[in-house]
Amino acid sequence: MIADSVRGRAEPGVQARGLRWQWALGAGAFLVGSLLVGLAVGPVRIPPGEIVQSALSHLPLLHVRNPLGSVEDAILWQLRAPRVVVAALVGGMLATAGAAYQGVFRNPLADPYLLGVAAGAGLGATLAISYFPNARQLVPLAAFAGATVAVVCAYALGRSAGRARAAGALVLAGVTVAAFFTAVQTFVQQQKTDTLRDVYSFILGGFTTASWSDVAVAAPYIAVSSVILLLHRRLLDVIALGDDEAASLGVNVARLRLLVVAAATVGTAAAVAVGGLIGFVGIIVPHTVRLLVSTSYRAVVPLSLIVGGGFLVLTDVIARTVLSPQELPIGVITAFFGAPFFAVVLARSRT
Repeated sequence: MIADSVRGRAEPGVQARGLRWQWALGAGAFLVGSLLVGLAVGPVRIPPGEIVQSALSHLPLLHVRNPLGSVEDAILWQLRAPRVVVAALVGGMLATAGAAYQGVFRNPLADPYLLGVAAGAGLGATLAISYFPNARQLVPLAAFAGATVAVVCAYALGRSAGRARAAGALVLAGVTVAAFFTAVQTFVQQQKTDTLRDVYSFILGGFTTASWSDVAVAAPYIAVSSVILLLHRRLLDVIALGDDEAASLGVNVARLRLLVVAAATVGTAAAVAVGGLIGFVGIIVPHTVRLLVSTSYRAVVPLSLIVGGGFLVLTDVIARTVLSPQELPIGVITAFFGAPFFAVVLARSRT
């Protein structure tokens, strides 16, 4: 309704196309292919056909024979499958949150860690690793709590600047909170130098220890956050016109911004809790979708969710195979691709 009324008033250069079924089908095929690659590749190679047959054999009433032995079946469903599922959830959430932040702040360089999520999660994980080294199950919970506290502080600080400057003040508040939390984290690390290796392992991100319990922890938050962002993707197109224009069309800009930021942040916090700090996904994926498909958030948000999941699954495959039998932190791989991509986006945003 509201979005339809502004089709003819969109920003210059904005392609107001929605999501075409061809692109949705292609994105879905990319995700399925990525999942199969993630399940198949490893020290023990398992053909995609046998993966599908094994999956069907675990479904009731089908009576399909499992072609895998007990060892291969355990490797596939107890080691690789949870790792691949967690990577897909984290990648999809980070990409969708990046698209949402870029829309709600009208800033092409915004990413999921804008409001101090990374610093808060890093501090929470550092405290858990440093002071409770024998309770590793506390690390995701502590990271989630730290991220949530950081964003609450950033939002409270940003609101103190007044509604007229809410968007810019939120960004500056996020930078301030991130600097403070990082300083506290550095202090803790200096006091607990014996845990530096584990702390940096979390900070650089990875899915080495991913399990089905991690899926159970993160999936509800990511699912709810993703649904909220998908339902409000049309209004992100309206906000692109400017706060005054959006308000004249009946949009409560302050409420929408709060809802989108809260949903994106909660989902990001859950993703960080199980995957660590994985940068640049929220920059690479949404901008690739914009370049290839459309700049309309009706297409960018759902495609970022699907493509982001496949992208991080493939990135994880690279991280665990390029130096096999050793593993690279996945954050190193995303930074390797993301830093040049960020430079290109920065250059384009100035033209």
